[in-house]
Amino acid sequence: MSTELWELLSYIVTVIALPVAVGFFILEQRKERANEEEAIWQQLSDAYIDFLKVVIDNADLQLRTKAAVTNLNAEQLERRRVIFDMLISLFERAYLLAYEEDMNEKQRRLWHSWEDYMREWCQREDFCRLLPELICGEDPDFAAYITGLAQNPAIECGVNVTL
Repeated sequence: MSTELWELLSYIVTVIALPVAVGFFILEQRKERANEEEAIWQQLSDAYIDFLKVVIDNADLQLRTKAAVTNLNAEQLERRRVIFDMLISLFERAYLLAYEEDMNEKQRRLWHSWEDYMREWCQREDFCRLLPELICGEDPDFAAYITGLAQNPAIECGVNVTL
């Protein structure tokens, strides 16, 4: 082959094949990032389900009621405190791994489920009362976020349901 043909082929590679290769690389990176995000959401979801199993195993604490149970003995109070510590740890992990100021629509939908969990727990009197102690030493941004939810836990979800 002549030098001119090799030069022409090198231009074609530079102009066409290189941008296509870069495009494929970027596409693969986005797919990989989406898979990583999905794995994070799944791990967090599994962790919350495991937490709910702990709640079920401690049904005597009545943790799924909104009103605080007042007649707990010292051992029950200790178990409740440990369970609340576990919950705050899980919420902080979700916040650090999944919350972003600028989320796309899918991320925002997924995050709202975590925000709903946090709001639900912040409506419990005993959880809310212990919250300042529970968030002591936690990430400051997370602490501010959940404190804000606790101060206004009953925001309407904006979904209208007619039966």
